[in-house]
Amino acid sequence: MTDEAAQPEFQDDARTALYDWHVEKGARMVDFAGWQMPIQYASIVQEHEATRKNVTLFDVSHMGRLRFNGEGAASLLDRLLTRSVKDMQVGQVRYSLICNHDGGILDDVLVYHLETPSGSRYFLLVVNASNRDKIVNWIEAQWPDQAAVELCDRTLETSMLAIQGPNAIETVAPLLNINVAEMKYFRARVTHQMNKPCIVSRTGYTGEDGVELIIRGDQTNHILQNILAAGRQFEISPAGLGARDTLRLESAMPLYGHELDEQTNPLEAGLGFAVTWVDGEGNTREFIGSEALAEVKAQGVQRQRIGLVMDGRRAAREGYGVLAEGQEIGTITSGTFSPTLQQPVAMAYVPHQFANPGQSLEVDIRGKLIPATVSSLPFYKRT
Repeated sequence: MTDEAAQPEFQDDARTALYDWHVEKGARMVDFAGWQMPIQYASIVQEHEATRKNVTLFDVSHMGRLRFNGEGAASLLDRLLTRSVKDMQVGQVRYSLICNHDGGILDDVLVYHLETPSGSRYFLLVVNASNRDKIVNWIEAQWPDQAAVELCDRTLETSMLAIQGPNAIETVAPLLNINVAEMKYFRARVTHQMNKPCIVSRTGYTGEDGVELIIRGDQTNHILQNILAAGRQFEISPAGLGARDTLRLESAMPLYGHELDEQTNPLEAGLGFAVTWVDGEGNTREFIGSEALAEVKAQGVQRQRIGLVMDGRRAAREGYGVLAEGQEIGTITSGTFSPTLQQPVAMAYVPHQFANPGQSLEVDIRGKLIPATVSSLPFYKRT
């Protein structure tokens, strides 16, 4: 079932290959899903703005990377994921969800269909760091008998770097053996970076253009120096998880444990695009959770994820109440003061009748009711 020899032992307080470099750069390190990660280097706002206007580098090596080899990989993943996998072309990347049998979200993931230089094809699943063990256990529990699949956890032996911003493509272009500027969004290739093997994908979690590189752990520091040298002309700078959170919030990208959890289904989360209902032959597609989600679809969602723009400058935080005519109707899932828009923004879940853009609501910020307006999502979209 799994390649036991390829399963490195995971321990709490794990460190990425760039831990020492983060400390040297003055990063404030925090525990995040069992990893020591940089939350910020100087200022979250500075790192946020540098990503929107220039180019920054994020260490996202804490994300889980699970490789699936074998003839049965596509069928297995097609049963596990809400998004169709069987029709994926080599080089495609798709955003998808893993649901339980009740339709609740176990994780949101990226699935890659890749090919090695020797012609071997495989799938790669990038999962949230906090859910890595849970997802591996879930996959193994759903494993069909005699499945011709090998699951290899590559998280600890590889690193993942995100180069994001308007100058990201120009930064990495000289380093790669492919024309990355011609790659479409949500495409990936197995290639080389200055003769070092890597996977490059036109993906990110900031709302900006950019790439994510998956590289060998023992080559991380060398590749980092190449990226920094290539980005020197743009004054490339590191960015931490703090800016990553404000950037993704402005772009209305859900975060597991905030907008997504096992009590939330993809339809109320506004992620219906990540559910493939019909297969390539026109038949109703069956995957774990499909029956429950079909019932939700037929009945209509009872609550929806919304955006809120608030008056003043005080940011709403997770757990704050959302009110309509003095009655609490929902809860904030994420909130911040938007550096780009220069006003507080938040996401929340409310009953569907209160989800219309332009509707006036209120947010309870420590006992004070602050006027808020339902906003279309995303709050920010690059031009």
